[in-house]
Amino acid sequence: MSGHDVTSARMVILDDGEAVAQKMAHWLLDQALAKTDGYFVVALSGGSTPKRLFKIMAEPEYAARFPWRRTQIFFGDDRHVPFTHDDSNYRMTDELLLEHVDLPTENVHPVPSDGTTEHDAALYQNALQDLYGSHHLVPGKPLFDVVMLGMGPDGHTASLFPRQPILQEKTKWVAACTPDNAPHDRVSLTYQAIHSSCNVVFLIEGEGKAEMLARVRSGDESLPAAHITSEGEVVFLVDKAAAGALENG
Repeated sequence: MSGHDVTSARMVILDDGEAVAQKMAHWLLDQALAKTDGYFVVALSGGSTPKRLFKIMAEPEYAARFPWRRTQIFFGDDRHVPFTHDDSNYRMTDELLLEHVDLPTENVHPVPSDGTTEHDAALYQNALQDLYGSHHLVPGKPLFDVVMLGMGPDGHTASLFPRQPILQEKTKWVAACTPDNAPHDRVSLTYQAIHSSCNVVFLIEGEGKAEMLARVRSGDESLPAAHITSEGEVVFLVDKAAAGALENG
């Protein structure tokens, strides 16, 4: 079962953050064009690393080739703040990418932020279930074509933060999380929703991530990112700086 978890994942090491963004952009376009039956469903990540990726995807030549009208955009997580808030992943993505491309409004699914975190997590799960056509995840029928993930300095990914109940969630696809080491309440995909994917891609760059990446790669079970799996393939796209502490880096 090679490639389905972080210890067996494919590791792609590139020169720098620009190379990581370019590689992801072109791979994502290839994946989207290859998906001809139904929607291409992707969960985007927030944070600093995707910013360059989203700018590339918004460039006219790239955007003209991407099949936006049969793409459904979700978010792996977001801070439970208004869409206009500086810390909103949706706002960042909208400003850098969504407002520049021919993507139907109904194909974009921001994480709701008007109610409680638990209520808005349930609404988001409903949106996923409506698209998926079932209230139960079915093996062999992935929810997502691609789930993009980053990784924090504490080993969190999406908003799967250390020490939080979301890490033990076994039934929900989306759940609330209140980190004890970061601002804002969060709404996040759970492990089982991320697992229901054709591809999980971690985008990781910078020397500051090197030690944590090596620990995740070794399967350090104390780190939330180490528990990520996929029905399909798990891939790390990393720059040389982030790969510095890997045994084979």
